[in-house]
Amino acid sequence: MACSLPSRRFLSALVLLPAATLGACGQAIGSASAAQSPAPTVAATATAQAPLPIQKTLFNPAVGGSQGGITSLAPLVEAVKGAVVNVEVRSKPRRATAMHRLPPGWAERFGLPPGFGGEGGGPVRQGAGSGFIIEPSGIVLTNNHVVEDADLVRVKLDDGRSFDAEVMGRDPLTDVALLKLKDAPGNLPSVPLGDSDALRVGDAVMAIGNPFGLASSVSAGILSARARDIQAGPYDDFLQTDAAINPGNSGGPLFNMKGEVVGMNTAIVGGATGIGFAVPSKLIQALLPQLKETGVVRRGWLGVAVQDLTPDLARALGLEAMKGAVVAGVNRNSPGERAGLREEDVITAVDGRPVDSAGSLTRAVALLKPDSRVKVDVLRGGKAQTVNVTLGTRPALNGEEEVLPRNASASAPRRLGVQLSDTRDGGAQVVAVEPGSPAERGGLVPGMVLVQVGDQKIGTASEAVQALTSAKPGAALLLRVRMPGSDSTLLRAVEVPER
Repeated sequence: MACSLPSRRFLSALVLLPAATLGACGQAIGSASAAQSPAPTVAATATAQAPLPIQKTLFNPAVGGSQGGITSLAPLVEAVKGAVVNVEVRSKPRRATAMHRLPPGWAERFGLPPGFGGEGGGPVRQGAGSGFIIEPSGIVLTNNHVVEDADLVRVKLDDGRSFDAEVMGRDPLTDVALLKLKDAPGNLPSVPLGDSDALRVGDAVMAIGNPFGLASSVSAGILSARARDIQAGPYDDFLQTDAAINPGNSGGPLFNMKGEVVGMNTAIVGGATGIGFAVPSKLIQALLPQLKETGVVRRGWLGVAVQDLTPDLARALGLEAMKGAVVAGVNRNSPGERAGLREEDVITAVDGRPVDSAGSLTRAVALLKPDSRVKVDVLRGGKAQTVNVTLGTRPALNGEEEVLPRNASASAPRRLGVQLSDTRDGGAQVVAVEPGSPAERGGLVPGMVLVQVGDQKIGTASEAVQALTSAKPGAALLLRVRMPGSDSTLLRAVEVPER
């Protein structure tokens, strides 16, 4: 998908909010280390400017106080802070890759830490983030990157009570995770999810969380912008705020002045102040039913590559429309191909919902259920048409983590230690191989394209998964693979593990 990208400087500074470090190892459980705050600076101006008008009323009078007379957020803080929690996590070091595994004693010879590259060596990692209770029974929302590698999760309430928690569900693509407190009473304080779509730029917002381990820290500001695409994932639609958020605020709530959660604080721009990002509450609400029921999010899938319709592209295609998503490619055997979508089609709506860009199409389709039948409005050769499409299930792409449904046994690819994705030319491409897995022992490496499993020809990743799943446990499975950039194929044999 072609789209405009932020500058390299911006991307290098952008980080997910890591969990505040608790251990001495100096490593957080989040996806990036904490950025140090720059020293404050004063900008000199050549001429004096007239003072800006000041808005003194910082919250809705319905919460407390009278219009224009009260500037304190204390009533709002007291009403909601009991539902904001600290999420403490602990994880064991993960198994090293084959490249880093060294024979005993060799690490010391090269000046490396003793046990470097061993199985599970190194100190236990600890960290802390934030979260908030959305149901009195003890259902907690937080960020996926806070808990994704955790072996132990413990949640501490504002009143001092603590509970162990289990991860009910995770969605890495939107960085949302759902926790369930163990042995919790059914009357815990909770906060409702509000309507993030109703927020206007300039509306007052308030954040509460656990920055740098400082529990129940409160900050306030305004909504700075909406629908920010920060290149964190395919479904970016972040709220931007200048309310102070820092490492450890991950997973904490962003409130409107009614005491409703309108966002989940997730990312910051390293080295900057007043630039933070939150997952909108409307997106979280769309994911909650699946996270509660199965623990994973399954999304609709068209199987097309799209890019924004620019004025130059519109002129080249002979169109008067200025908004839409241009089909740049159609995956083989995909729902889009079966429905008749073509390259250079311009998608303008899905089930009556307008499509303004490639990103809006991606988000619209992702919110629809797999196997649902939808109407896709397109401009083809300048003429409006409607195409009926039965959506597929979006596969894990480009090395994305595959999250299994709650209480489900590992799928065949997971047991083999291989992750697959579709290719435009047919087959299933190997995007990741787990060190020490049957797939690695069988000679599979990332980049290979699986074209045959046993006697079955493979056209898509779904066909490969089905063929691998039907293989007899304990059997030596013959695979035919194609190397990147080559038309010739090679044979590989992989032992299918017992279920």
